[in-house]
Amino acid sequence: MTVAPRSHPSQPRVVDAYVALGSNLGDREAQLAAAIAALRAQSGVHVEAVSTLYETAPVGPPPQGPYLNAVVRLRTQLAARALLECLLAIEIAAGRERGGPRWSARTLDLDLLLYGSLVLDEPGLCIPHPRLHERAFVLEPLCQLAPRLVHPRLGSSVEELARRVRDPQAVVAFRFDPGAPAPEKTDP
Repeated sequence: MTVAPRSHPSQPRVVDAYVALGSNLGDREAQLAAAIAALRAQSGVHVEAVSTLYETAPVGPPPQGPYLNAVVRLRTQLAARALLECLLAIEIAAGRERGGPRWSARTLDLDLLLYGSLVLDEPGLCIPHPRLHERAFVLEPLCQLAPRLVHPRLGSSVEELARRVRDPQAVVAFRFDPGAPAPEKTDP
């Protein structure tokens, strides 16, 4: 009989988490790069992968410009609530102002999409994100990182969910290597 090794009580549990990033104010690409750098600098968080950046139409009251969106896969020792608080602090540092109209333009939006297979509904924290399965701008980059990942509430894979809402004209690849510097602009 094989017995699985037990983790030492002092060893924190490590969980895969997925976070959506979005920006449609200011230098959108720089906002997302700064958010990824802030996540990399966070103790107890390791950025495992970053999706392609996608340009998407805004969802919310006009007038507002298009978003850049991406998803990051994290390995974290932080509890779900602590990770959410980290995300909110990064948003505030980027100049995010809350309290305005819902879905209005923003410098930075970080949404905790999935935290392992946790299903949680608490004030201020719902995992999986309650609108994850409806949003092509989140599902397309998430599908790039984890197509076979199963939504813990719906029982469908990310690939299946993305296929249901896919709109190639509304979610357009912007940069295939988000870690690469922006190309220099030259005059023809």
